[in-house]
Amino acid sequence: MKRSIVVFSSAAGENRCPTAGYNSSSVAGASGIRPAPNISEITRNIVHYNEMQLVYNEDIYGPMQNDTVIIVIQVHTRITYLRHLIVSLAQVREISTALLVFSHDFYDDEINELVQSVDFCKVMQIFYPYSIQTHPHEFPGEDPNDCPRDIKKEQAMIRKCNNALYPDLYGHYREAKFTQTKHHWWWKANRVFNQLEITRNHIGMVVFLEEDHYVAEDFLHVLKLMEKTSKDMCEKCNVLSLGTYLKTYNYYGDSKKVEITPWISSKHNMGMAFNRSTWRDIMKCAEYFCKYDDYNWDWSLQHISQTCLPHKLHAMVVRGPRVFHIGECGVHHKKNNCASTAVISKVQQVLKVASRHLYPSYLTLTFTTNNKKHKLRKGNGGWGDHRDRMLCIEVTRATRYLSYPLQTTNLSRPVE
Repeated sequence: MKRSIVVFSSAAGENRCPTAGYNSSSVAGASGIRPAPNISEITRNIVHYNEMQLVYNEDIYGPMQNDTVIIVIQVHTRITYLRHLIVSLAQVREISTALLVFSHDFYDDEINELVQSVDFCKVMQIFYPYSIQTHPHEFPGEDPNDCPRDIKKEQAMIRKCNNALYPDLYGHYREAKFTQTKHHWWWKANRVFNQLEITRNHIGMVVFLEEDHYVAEDFLHVLKLMEKTSKDMCEKCNVLSLGTYLKTYNYYGDSKKVEITPWISSKHNMGMAFNRSTWRDIMKCAEYFCKYDDYNWDWSLQHISQTCLPHKLHAMVVRGPRVFHIGECGVHHKKNNCASTAVISKVQQVLKVASRHLYPSYLTLTFTTNNKKHKLRKGNGGWGDHRDRMLCIEVTRATRYLSYPLQTTNLSRPVE
Protein backbone atom coordinates (compact mmCIF):
# COMPACT_ATOMS: atom_id res chain seq x y z
CA MET A 1 0.00 0.00 0.00
CA LYS A 2 1.40 3.40 -0.97
CA ARG A 3 2.00 5.90 1.78
CA SER A 4 0.33 9.27 1.62
CA ILE A 5 3.13 11.70 2.24
CA VAL A 6 3.98 15.34 1.82
CA VAL A 7 7.03 15.40 -0.42
CA PHE A 8 8.08 18.98 0.09
CA SER A 9 7.78 21.05 3.25
CA SER A 10 7.14 24.75 2.89
CA ALA A 11 10.01 26.17 4.85
CA ALA A 12 13.71 25.48 5.02
CA GLY A 13 15.44 25.62 8.41
CA GLU A 14 17.70 28.47 9.41
CA ASN A 15 20.83 26.37 8.91
CA ARG A 16 20.00 25.46 5.35
CA CYS A 17 22.16 26.62 2.47
CA PRO A 18 22.02 30.38 1.95
CA THR A 19 21.38 31.79 -1.47
CA ALA A 20 24.46 32.53 -3.51
CA GLY A 21 22.91 34.79 -6.09
CA TYR A 22 22.54 32.09 -8.74
CA ASN A 23 19.62 30.11 -10.05
CA SER A 24 19.75 27.55 -12.84
CA SER A 25 16.45 28.69 -14.29
CA SER A 26 17.09 32.43 -14.15
CA VAL A 27 17.89 34.34 -17.33
CA ALA A 28 18.66 37.95 -18.11
CA GLY A 29 15.89 39.12 -20.37
CA ALA A 30 15.03 37.65 -23.76
CA SER A 31 18.65 37.01 -24.63
CA GLY A 32 18.66 33.90 -22.47
CA ILE A 33 22.05 34.85 -21.01
CA ARG A 34 22.40 33.82 -17.39
CA PRO A 35 23.80 36.32 -14.90
CA ALA A 36 27.40 35.66 -13.93
CA PRO A 37 27.50 33.53 -10.79
CA ASN A 38 29.13 34.95 -7.70
CA ILE A 39 31.95 32.42 -7.60
CA SER A 40 33.60 33.62 -4.40
CA GLU A 41 30.33 33.43 -2.47
CA ILE A 42 29.49 30.01 -3.93
CA THR A 43 32.96 28.79 -2.94
CA ARG A 44 32.53 30.04 0.63
CA ASN A 45 29.17 28.29 0.92
CA ILE A 46 30.58 25.04 -0.45
CA VAL A 47 33.46 25.08 2.04
CA HIS A 48 31.11 26.02 4.90
CA TYR A 49 28.58 23.26 4.31
CA ASN A 50 31.16 20.60 3.61
CA GLU A 51 32.76 21.47 6.94
CA MET A 52 29.46 21.64 8.85
CA GLN A 53 28.22 18.22 7.63
CA LEU A 54 24.62 19.07 8.53
CA VAL A 55 22.07 16.26 8.64
CA TYR A 56 18.55 17.57 8.10
CA ASN A 57 15.57 15.89 9.79
CA GLU A 58 17.75 13.97 12.24
CA ASP A 59 15.60 15.37 15.06
CA ILE A 60 12.54 13.73 13.47
CA TYR A 61 13.94 10.37 12.35
CA GLY A 62 16.67 9.82 14.92
CA PRO A 63 20.41 9.24 14.61
CA MET A 64 21.86 7.05 11.91
CA GLN A 65 22.61 3.42 12.76
CA ASN A 66 25.67 1.53 11.57
CA ASP A 67 23.53 -0.49 9.14
CA THR A 68 21.35 2.38 7.88
CA VAL A 69 20.98 2.31 4.10
CA ILE A 70 22.73 5.34 2.59
CA ILE A 71 21.44 6.51 -0.79
CA VAL A 72 23.96 8.77 -2.56
CA ILE A 73 22.56 10.82 -5.44
CA GLN A 74 24.89 12.55 -7.91
CA VAL A 75 23.31 15.86 -8.90
CA HIS A 76 24.26 18.25 -11.69
CA THR A 77 21.67 20.76 -12.97
CA ARG A 78 18.69 18.76 -14.23
CA ILE A 79 16.16 19.76 -11.61
CA THR A 80 13.11 18.39 -13.47
CA TYR A 81 14.52 14.87 -13.35
CA LEU A 82 15.57 15.35 -9.75
CA ARG A 83 12.01 16.28 -8.76
CA HIS A 84 10.74 13.01 -10.25
CA LEU A 85 13.40 11.02 -8.43
CA ILE A 86 12.51 12.63 -5.09
CA VAL A 87 8.80 11.97 -5.64
CA SER A 88 9.56 8.30 -6.33
CA LEU A 89 11.78 8.06 -3.23
CA ALA A 90 8.96 9.52 -1.12
CA GLN A 91 6.81 6.51 -2.00
CA VAL A 92 9.41 3.91 -0.99
CA ARG A 93 8.40 1.79 1.97
CA GLU A 94 10.64 2.37 5.00
CA ILE A 95 12.36 5.33 3.33
CA SER A 96 12.19 7.09 6.72
CA THR A 97 14.97 4.76 7.92
CA ALA A 98 17.41 5.78 5.17
CA LEU A 99 19.88 8.63 4.78
CA LEU A 100 19.81 10.53 1.48
CA VAL A 101 23.12 12.15 0.56
CA PHE A 102 22.81 14.58 -2.36
CA SER A 103 26.22 15.17 -3.93
CA HIS A 104 26.33 18.34 -6.06
CA ASP A 105 28.81 19.60 -8.64
CA PHE A 106 26.75 22.75 -9.22
CA TYR A 107 25.65 25.12 -6.46
CA ASP A 108 22.16 26.39 -7.25
CA ASP A 109 19.55 28.09 -5.07
CA GLU A 110 16.56 26.34 -6.61
CA ILE A 111 18.12 22.89 -6.37
CA ASN A 112 19.15 23.54 -2.77
CA GLU A 113 15.61 24.58 -1.86
CA LEU A 114 14.22 21.43 -3.47
CA VAL A 115 16.65 19.12 -1.65
CA GLN A 116 16.22 20.86 1.68
CA SER A 117 12.43 20.59 1.46
CA VAL A 118 12.61 16.78 1.56
CA ASP A 119 10.91 15.83 4.82
CA PHE A 120 10.42 12.07 4.63
CA CYS A 121 13.90 10.96 5.86
CA LYS A 122 17.30 12.19 6.97
CA VAL A 123 19.04 14.30 4.32
CA MET A 124 22.57 15.55 3.81
CA GLN A 125 24.18 17.66 1.09
CA ILE A 126 27.80 17.48 0.03
CA PHE A 127 29.35 19.71 -2.62
CA TYR A 128 32.11 18.66 -4.99
CA PRO A 129 34.60 21.51 -4.46
CA TYR A 130 36.61 21.26 -7.69
CA SER A 131 33.82 21.87 -10.19
CA ILE A 132 33.83 23.72 -13.47
CA GLN A 133 31.39 26.17 -11.88
CA THR A 134 33.94 27.27 -9.26
CA HIS A 135 36.94 26.96 -11.60
CA PRO A 136 35.61 28.27 -14.94
CA HIS A 137 38.96 29.57 -16.25
CA GLU A 138 41.46 27.26 -14.58
CA PHE A 139 41.93 23.55 -14.03
CA PRO A 140 39.81 21.49 -13.35
CA GLY A 141 37.76 23.83 -15.55
CA GLU A 142 39.06 25.11 -18.87
CA ASP A 143 42.21 27.17 -18.62
CA PRO A 144 42.60 29.62 -21.57
CA ASN A 145 46.03 28.12 -22.20
CA ASP A 146 44.85 24.52 -22.30
CA CYS A 147 45.28 22.71 -25.59
CA PRO A 148 42.22 22.49 -27.87
CA ARG A 149 40.76 18.98 -28.05
CA ASP A 150 41.72 18.21 -31.66
CA ILE A 151 45.06 19.95 -32.01
CA LYS A 152 47.94 17.69 -33.07
CA LYS A 153 50.61 17.07 -30.44
CA GLU A 154 53.31 18.62 -32.64
CA GLN A 155 51.26 21.82 -32.94
CA ALA A 156 50.49 21.77 -29.22
CA MET A 157 54.21 21.56 -28.44
CA ILE A 158 54.89 24.57 -30.66
CA ARG A 159 52.04 26.49 -29.04
CA LYS A 160 53.28 25.44 -25.57
CA CYS A 161 49.77 25.02 -24.24
CA ASN A 162 49.49 23.67 -20.68
CA ASN A 163 48.91 20.00 -21.39
CA ALA A 164 50.79 19.65 -24.69
CA LEU A 165 52.64 16.57 -23.45
CA TYR A 166 49.51 14.71 -22.39
CA PRO A 167 46.97 13.90 -25.09
CA ASP A 168 44.85 10.81 -24.50
CA LEU A 169 45.46 7.48 -26.21
CA TYR A 170 43.48 8.69 -29.25
CA GLY A 171 45.52 11.90 -29.58
CA HIS A 172 42.86 14.20 -28.10
CA TYR A 173 43.23 16.68 -25.27
CA ARG A 174 40.99 16.86 -22.20
CA GLU A 175 37.50 18.35 -22.16
CA ALA A 176 36.56 19.52 -18.70
CA LYS A 177 32.83 18.80 -19.05
CA PHE A 178 33.60 15.13 -19.64
CA THR A 179 36.27 14.69 -16.98
CA GLN A 180 34.10 16.22 -14.24
CA THR A 181 31.69 13.27 -13.95
CA LYS A 182 34.46 10.78 -13.12
CA HIS A 183 36.11 13.25 -10.73
CA HIS A 184 32.78 13.85 -8.98
CA TRP A 185 31.92 10.16 -8.67
CA TRP A 186 35.31 9.32 -7.16
CA TRP A 187 35.23 12.31 -4.80
CA LYS A 188 31.73 11.54 -3.48
CA ALA A 189 32.58 7.86 -2.87
CA ASN A 190 35.71 8.88 -0.95
CA ARG A 191 33.75 11.55 0.89
CA VAL A 192 30.97 9.19 1.99
CA PHE A 193 33.13 6.23 2.98
CA ASN A 194 36.26 7.95 4.28
CA GLN A 195 35.56 11.48 5.40
CA LEU A 196 32.08 12.11 6.82
CA GLU A 197 31.76 11.93 10.58
CA ILE A 198 28.30 10.35 10.37
CA THR A 199 29.59 7.39 8.32
CA ARG A 200 32.71 6.72 10.38
CA ASN A 201 31.40 3.40 11.75
CA HIS A 202 28.96 2.59 8.97
CA ILE A 203 28.99 -1.02 7.72
CA GLY A 204 25.70 -1.11 5.78
CA MET A 205 24.91 -0.74 2.10
CA VAL A 206 25.58 2.44 0.12
CA VAL A 207 23.42 2.81 -3.00
CA PHE A 208 24.55 5.03 -5.88
CA LEU A 209 21.85 6.84 -7.84
CA GLU A 210 21.88 9.78 -10.26
CA GLU A 211 19.52 12.72 -10.68
CA ASP A 212 17.79 11.12 -13.68
CA HIS A 213 16.90 7.84 -11.98
CA TYR A 214 13.49 6.73 -10.70
CA VAL A 215 12.85 4.03 -8.10
CA ALA A 216 10.10 1.49 -7.43
CA GLU A 217 8.27 1.59 -4.12
CA ASP A 218 9.78 -1.75 -2.97
CA PHE A 219 13.30 -0.53 -3.79
CA LEU A 220 14.55 -0.78 -0.18
CA HIS A 221 12.66 -3.99 0.49
CA VAL A 222 14.38 -5.70 -2.45
CA LEU A 223 17.77 -4.20 -1.57
CA LYS A 224 17.62 -5.66 1.95
CA LEU A 225 16.44 -8.99 0.57
CA MET A 226 19.37 -9.00 -1.88
CA GLU A 227 21.81 -8.17 0.90
CA LYS A 228 20.56 -11.05 3.06
CA THR A 229 20.47 -13.47 0.13
CA SER A 230 24.03 -12.59 -0.92
CA LYS A 231 25.31 -13.25 2.61
CA ASP A 232 23.51 -16.59 2.76
CA MET A 233 23.92 -17.89 -0.78
CA CYS A 234 26.52 -15.90 -2.74
CA GLU A 235 29.75 -15.19 -0.93
CA LYS A 236 31.41 -13.78 -4.06
CA CYS A 237 28.64 -11.20 -4.67
CA ASN A 238 30.16 -7.84 -3.74
CA VAL A 239 27.92 -5.53 -5.81
CA LEU A 240 24.12 -5.41 -5.83
CA SER A 241 22.51 -3.95 -8.95
CA LEU A 242 18.90 -2.76 -8.73
CA GLY A 243 18.59 -1.44 -12.28
CA THR A 244 18.88 -2.93 -15.75
CA TYR A 245 18.80 -1.57 -19.29
CA LEU A 246 16.24 -4.07 -20.56
CA LYS A 247 13.61 -2.62 -22.88
CA THR A 248 10.81 -4.95 -21.75
CA TYR A 249 9.94 -6.27 -18.30
CA ASN A 250 8.05 -9.31 -17.02
CA TYR A 251 7.45 -8.82 -13.31
CA TYR A 252 5.05 -11.76 -13.19
CA GLY A 253 7.93 -14.10 -13.93
CA ASP A 254 10.92 -12.00 -12.87
CA SER A 255 9.89 -10.06 -9.76
CA LYS A 256 11.73 -12.40 -7.42
CA LYS A 257 14.55 -13.43 -9.78
CA VAL A 258 18.15 -12.30 -9.48
CA GLU A 259 21.09 -13.19 -11.67
CA ILE A 260 24.64 -13.75 -10.42
CA THR A 261 27.14 -12.53 -12.98
CA PRO A 262 30.51 -10.80 -13.34
CA TRP A 263 29.94 -7.05 -13.00
CA ILE A 264 29.89 -5.36 -16.43
CA SER A 265 30.03 -1.58 -16.42
CA SER A 266 27.63 -0.96 -19.28
CA LYS A 267 24.99 -3.33 -17.86
CA HIS A 268 25.21 -3.10 -14.08
CA ASN A 269 26.07 0.52 -13.27
CA MET A 270 22.52 1.72 -12.49
CA GLY A 271 21.32 1.59 -8.91
CA MET A 272 24.44 -0.27 -7.81
CA ALA A 273 25.18 -0.80 -4.13
CA PHE A 274 28.10 -2.07 -2.09
CA ASN A 275 29.43 -1.87 1.43
CA ARG A 276 32.62 -0.70 3.10
CA SER A 277 34.33 -4.06 2.59
CA THR A 278 34.00 -3.75 -1.20
CA TRP A 279 35.03 -0.10 -1.04
CA ARG A 280 38.24 -0.99 0.82
CA ASP A 281 39.16 -3.35 -2.00
CA ILE A 282 38.42 -0.64 -4.58
CA MET A 283 40.49 1.88 -2.61
CA LYS A 284 43.52 -0.39 -2.74
CA CYS A 285 43.31 -0.13 -6.53
CA ALA A 286 42.86 3.66 -6.57
CA GLU A 287 45.86 4.30 -8.82
CA TYR A 288 44.47 1.89 -11.42
CA PHE A 289 41.21 3.87 -11.34
CA CYS A 290 42.94 7.25 -11.50
CA LYS A 291 45.48 6.42 -14.19
CA TYR A 292 43.20 4.56 -16.57
CA ASP A 293 42.68 6.60 -19.73
CA ASP A 294 38.89 6.62 -19.66
CA TYR A 295 36.69 9.51 -18.57
CA ASN A 296 33.90 7.13 -17.45
CA TRP A 297 33.88 6.14 -13.77
CA ASP A 298 32.11 2.84 -14.50
CA TRP A 299 34.57 1.73 -17.20
CA SER A 300 37.35 2.65 -14.77
CA LEU A 301 35.79 0.38 -12.14
CA GLN A 302 35.59 -2.36 -14.75
CA HIS A 303 39.29 -1.86 -15.41
CA ILE A 304 40.33 -2.30 -11.78
CA SER A 305 38.06 -5.34 -11.49
CA GLN A 306 39.90 -6.97 -14.40
CA THR A 307 43.43 -5.89 -13.55
CA CYS A 308 43.79 -5.22 -9.82
CA LEU A 309 41.12 -6.58 -7.48
CA PRO A 310 41.99 -9.92 -5.84
CA HIS A 311 38.29 -10.82 -6.08
CA LYS A 312 36.69 -9.41 -9.21
CA LEU A 313 33.45 -7.45 -8.93
CA HIS A 314 30.58 -9.92 -8.99
CA ALA A 315 27.03 -8.61 -9.18
CA MET A 316 23.67 -9.82 -7.99
CA VAL A 317 21.31 -8.23 -10.54
CA VAL A 318 17.52 -7.99 -10.34
CA ARG A 319 15.63 -9.30 -13.38
CA GLY A 320 12.73 -7.00 -12.63
CA PRO A 321 14.38 -3.57 -12.19
CA ARG A 322 13.71 -1.38 -9.16
CA VAL A 323 15.72 1.54 -10.56
CA PHE A 324 14.96 3.12 -13.93
CA HIS A 325 16.79 5.63 -16.11
CA ILE A 326 14.49 8.50 -17.11
CA GLY A 327 17.05 10.90 -18.56
CA GLU A 328 16.56 11.79 -22.21
CA CYS A 329 19.38 14.34 -22.31
CA GLY A 330 22.72 14.53 -20.56
CA VAL A 331 26.48 14.54 -21.15
CA HIS A 332 26.28 11.98 -23.97
CA HIS A 333 22.79 12.61 -25.31
CA LYS A 334 21.37 15.75 -26.88
CA LYS A 335 17.84 15.64 -28.22
CA ASN A 336 15.51 18.29 -29.53
CA ASN A 337 12.93 17.38 -26.90
CA CYS A 338 14.43 16.87 -23.46
CA ALA A 339 11.09 16.69 -21.64
CA SER A 340 10.91 13.79 -19.20
CA THR A 341 7.13 13.35 -19.44
CA ALA A 342 7.00 10.46 -21.92
CA VAL A 343 9.63 8.35 -20.21
CA ILE A 344 8.17 9.02 -16.76
CA SER A 345 4.72 7.98 -17.95
CA LYS A 346 6.12 4.75 -19.36
CA VAL A 347 7.96 3.91 -16.13
CA GLN A 348 4.91 4.71 -14.02
CA GLN A 349 2.77 2.48 -16.23
CA VAL A 350 5.29 -0.37 -15.95
CA LEU A 351 5.22 -0.09 -12.15
CA LYS A 352 1.43 0.15 -12.05
CA VAL A 353 1.11 -3.11 -13.98
CA ALA A 354 3.81 -4.70 -11.81
CA SER A 355 2.38 -3.50 -8.48
CA ARG A 356 0.87 -6.83 -7.41
CA HIS A 357 4.17 -8.59 -8.07
CA LEU A 358 6.31 -6.26 -5.94
CA TYR A 359 7.58 -7.02 -2.41
CA PRO A 360 8.73 -10.63 -2.97
CA SER A 361 9.24 -12.66 0.21
CA TYR A 362 12.30 -14.44 -1.18
CA LEU A 363 14.64 -14.39 -4.19
CA THR A 364 15.58 -17.13 -6.63
CA LEU A 365 19.12 -17.14 -7.97
CA THR A 366 20.41 -17.92 -11.44
CA PHE A 367 24.16 -18.25 -11.90
CA THR A 368 25.37 -17.31 -15.36
CA THR A 369 27.61 -19.89 -16.98
CA ASN A 370 29.67 -17.47 -18.98
CA ASN A 371 33.03 -19.07 -19.65
CA LYS A 372 33.94 -16.38 -22.14
CA LYS A 373 37.12 -14.64 -21.08
CA HIS A 374 36.75 -10.88 -21.20
CA LYS A 375 39.78 -9.41 -22.88
CA LEU A 376 41.34 -6.29 -21.47
CA ARG A 377 40.09 -3.34 -23.45
CA LYS A 378 41.51 0.03 -24.27
CA GLY A 379 39.90 2.91 -22.45
CA ASN A 380 37.63 5.43 -24.13
CA GLY A 381 40.22 8.15 -23.66
CA GLY A 382 39.55 11.66 -22.35
CA TRP A 383 41.74 11.04 -19.30
CA GLY A 384 45.29 11.45 -20.55
CA ASP A 385 46.02 14.74 -18.78
CA HIS A 386 48.35 14.20 -15.81
CA ARG A 387 46.48 16.91 -13.85
CA ASP A 388 43.28 14.85 -13.91
CA ARG A 389 45.18 11.81 -12.71
CA MET A 390 46.93 13.73 -9.94
CA LEU A 391 43.70 15.34 -8.71
CA CYS A 392 42.05 11.92 -8.60
CA ILE A 393 44.95 10.52 -6.56
CA GLU A 394 45.01 13.53 -4.22
CA VAL A 395 41.29 13.07 -3.52
CA THR A 396 42.04 9.46 -2.58
CA ARG A 397 44.72 10.53 -0.13
CA ALA A 398 42.57 13.13 1.63
CA THR A 399 41.53 12.12 5.13
CA ARG A 400 38.86 14.69 5.86
CA TYR A 401 38.86 17.58 3.43
CA LEU A 402 41.27 18.23 0.60
CA SER A 403 42.82 21.70 0.92
CA TYR A 404 40.82 24.49 -0.64
CA PRO A 405 41.22 26.47 -2.81
CA LEU A 406 42.78 23.95 -5.13
CA GLN A 407 46.50 24.48 -5.65
CA THR A 408 47.07 23.56 -9.29
CA THR A 409 50.82 23.80 -8.74
CA ASN A 410 50.48 20.64 -6.65
CA LEU A 411 49.21 18.83 -9.72
CA SER A 412 52.09 19.66 -12.03
CA ARG A 413 54.04 16.48 -11.32
CA PRO A 414 53.39 13.88 -14.04
CA VAL A 415 51.95 10.52 -13.02
CA GLU A 416 53.99 7.60 -14.24
